Amino acid sequence: MQSQANPEGTLQALSEGNRPLMNTLLHMTEGSFKESGLDPQSYMLVRLAALAAQDAPPASWLVNIQVGDTAGLTPAQMLGTLIAIAPIIGTARVVSAAGSIVRAFSLTTAVS
Repeated sequence: MQSQANPEGTLQALSEGNRPLMNTLLHMTEGSFKESGLDPQSYMLVRLAALAAQDAPPASWLVNIQVGDTAGLTPAQMLGTLIAIAPIIGTARVVSAAGSIVRAFSLTTAVS
């Protein structure tokens, strides 16, 4: 139970895209997909819209980008989703999401 012994370290590792912690989140994501009843791409587009609406940090995008890649999600679909939700969540959140996605791609290469 290292995460309980050092919560600050665990939180820092999670925010930086730590692989074991991200794998746990990945398994949670896979479980909720099965329960959603959506096709893989629709499921991931909904999740991406929710991340943008929440102004999620790059590490949160990392898991979803990895799962989205497995589902065959393209950057064009990600961009299309951001464009579709912009009138609802606002341009500031969309621009922030775009920056977080770019940083998440950087984390992908850093943790691979």
